[in-house]
Amino acid sequence: MFTSLAGKTVIVTGASKGIGRGIARRFGLAELNVLVVSRHINEAKKVADEIGRNASAFAADVSEADSCKAMADAALERYGGIDILCANAGIFPAAKLSTMTAADFDQVIGVNLKGTFLSVSAVLPAMKAKKKGRIVITSSITGPITGYPGWSHYGASKAGQLGFMRTAAVELAPFNITVNAVMPGNIFTEGLEGLGQDYLTSMAACIPMKRLGTVEDIANAALYFASEEAAYVTGQTIVVDGGQVLPESPAALEQMGD
Repeated sequence: MFTSLAGKTVIVTGASKGIGRGIARRFGLAELNVLVVSRHINEAKKVADEIGRNASAFAADVSEADSCKAMADAALERYGGIDILCANAGIFPAAKLSTMTAADFDQVIGVNLKGTFLSVSAVLPAMKAKKKGRIVITSSITGPITGYPGWSHYGASKAGQLGFMRTAAVELAPFNITVNAVMPGNIFTEGLEGLGQDYLTSMAACIPMKRLGTVEDIANAALYFASEEAAYVTGQTIVVDGGQVLPESPAALEQMGD
């Protein structure tokens, strides 16, 4: 049985949809105070309303330092502290190298990688004052482990998050602040609903467990990193992908036993 986190405060960025929404809802079920952060306040309010009285909404652009500071200030004002940051906000517009512009690259790095740095920086004063904190980054298997055409900027940002995580974990260990990352594989979110069943079936066929992951699968991993039981775990990653990165070739999947 895990120690209850009820009454703790978590900030979840990029929480209006997909994995972020799943993380926010899971922490709400665990009875934490949840600051639901999105660039669009109306979308954040919808998720906060789904969670209930322990949640509230805030609009922030994680690529801007002042916006991240305002986010941290809001959590302190509303809940009196910041115990956990789930740095989840990210974008993934596709662009192959032949057409990608410097602006395209900067935008993805600015939100995904710089946004992680700015979000973490914003919550550190509160966590250091308490001499305790949990930081959970949503990275990806794309970049650190795999590649996909059109996502070189995205892959760079996700690999960069892990480099940031490891040094941050070393620097923050004396303050009892842990920094870890969840690395999702193919997860079923709203963005996949319009792609059709044939596409979803082909994606699932590449995964040994023969299904796409759920946002709850990622949220449960994030909750573990935030738990008291993970107090001695820092600078680490959990790959949540149903075994997607394991087969050395499609032939390996064909040889799976009954």
